[in-house]
Amino acid sequence: GGPVRPGPRGLPARTASYLVQKAEQRRALRRWERLLNSTRSHQGRIAVENEVDLHGPPRDFVYINEYKGGAGISLTPVAVGCECRDCLAEAGGGCCPGASHNKFAYNEAGQVRIRAGLPIYECNSRCRCGADCPNRVVQKGIRYDLCIFRTGNGRGWGVRTLERIRKNSFVMEYVGEVSACRGAGRGARAGRGCDPNLQVYNVFIENLDERLPRIALFATRPIRAGEELTF
Repeated sequence: GGPVRPGPRGLPARTASYLVQKAEQRRALRRWERLLNSTRSHQGRIAVENEVDLHGPPRDFVYINEYKGGAGISLTPVAVGCECRDCLAEAGGGCCPGASHNKFAYNEAGQVRIRAGLPIYECNSRCRCGADCPNRVVQKGIRYDLCIFRTGNGRGWGVRTLERIRKNSFVMEYVGEVSACRGAGRGARAGRGCDPNLQVYNVFIENLDERLPRIALFATRPIRAGEELTF
């Protein structure tokens, strides 16, 4: 083509146009970040970053803290709870996992201690125990600060941790609207990886229907700050 005409302050027009678009993108991403943090119900904060291209927030992304029942799905509330004073000490008896003939899933630090493939039954709203019960982990939500970031290899948006995560710790849930055909979660999420650092567990809390578990992701190894989350 012909010569590139200078833009503002003597910059080439293409460069000036890019800088304007980049500034608008940063403003849009900051607005999205504020929205995400205003709707979260968990301890961990969410950052947003795109140093790859000019894409702004995904238009069809809605942030939710837990899965929702879609058309044709009825999430039946749990009808019973445990009467434990100390759920960890009474784990083999009448606590929620024992009542379902399953193992108590966590140690005193809230780290999962059962093998992948076994279900996790947490205490629920009908249980006698309080919020500090060691069998209430997934229901407390994300504890770690995470970053939604634009990947550089065409995979769209991914998630990485901004702080160190200990092995076997709960990291996040895979959530979306549960439909009669499938669960559909849109937008940014932990990615699929060849060397995954997260493991999927089926979790039951306020709904005990085995067809509709909550999908929780736990660290399979220590995860460094800045590392992408994959499963």
